[in-house]
Amino acid sequence: MAFKEYDHKPSFLDIELSNIIGKSRTQKFLSDVDSCIDWEPLESIVTSSYPVGQSDYGNKAYPPLMLLKATLLQKWFGIKSDPELENQINDRISFKTFIGLPLADPSPDHSVICRFRERVGKDTLEDIHHELLYQFDSLGFSIESGMAVDARIIKSASRPVPGRKLKVLREKRKARAQQRKKTRQSMRFQRDLDSDWTVKNNKPVFGMKEHAAIDVKSGLILSTCVSKASEHDTSYFQYAVAKAIHGKEIPPKVYADKGYCGKPNRNFLNMNNIGDGIMRKNQINAALTEYEIRRNKMISKVRYKIEQYFGITERYHGAGKARF
Repeated sequence: MAFKEYDHKPSFLDIELSNIIGKSRTQKFLSDVDSCIDWEPLESIVTSSYPVGQSDYGNKAYPPLMLLKATLLQKWFGIKSDPELENQINDRISFKTFIGLPLADPSPDHSVICRFRERVGKDTLEDIHHELLYQFDSLGFSIESGMAVDARIIKSASRPVPGRKLKVLREKRKARAQQRKKTRQSMRFQRDLDSDWTVKNNKPVFGMKEHAAIDVKSGLILSTCVSKASEHDTSYFQYAVAKAIHGKEIPPKVYADKGYCGKPNRNFLNMNNIGDGIMRKNQINAALTEYEIRRNKMISKVRYKIEQYFGITERYHGAGKARF
């Protein structure tokens, strides 16, 4: 078995349709993205994590780069399910053109896209993210101008589980996982037991928490990771900062809100010669000085971009709630 091969020479139909869809804003956007990214390194990364069998029997596999582009379309255009993504690719000429699928061929099945996502995994996607940031840096976008760190709640897609039952269900799942490991059977879909409870705006929330870091100049996402909702923001500050370093130099300054104000985080920045941009808050035995108040206002004018990232992705990409 090998990957499917497609003839990328345009047919008469392709040329005729290009005159029609050339005026489409979607087509222009996807064409600009396609031209500014060097896909060859990305294809090499994803192919190394997506092996196919060597049998001469059976259908050939879809190229992994095609499936990667399909998942990008799903994210950019807020497509909520894999079956709907399959339907959109079949329905939209601009989508087929972007992923490199001939207009006469059907979209990859939604189950193929789902299995691709599972087989590739988080580590490979992080390697792709690093390569993209390296390319953007060479194009003049900043990834070393300083970073802003913050966190947000991600509501679980599953029905909330009472706290007293979570421990019992997790133990049962652990036992089933060990049993299936012996029999080499895959785990079936089940309720979300990785999430837990926290309180936001005086209301209980069942879900997880995203810890992110972005470049304060370009707004590019430098790192993101997920923890249980009950984990405190400051516990992941040092991890988020270390994971967000992609360039040759350490960031000149790290900005964060009052929730990260604490001696361990300030000492971490000081030991690594990183500027302290953490906002200060009132202490039990000392109120903020006039200088600290002005300093907080100056920091808020810089770290607002991470709030933009949270707001835009929640509104347009459904990032405020887990997909599954």
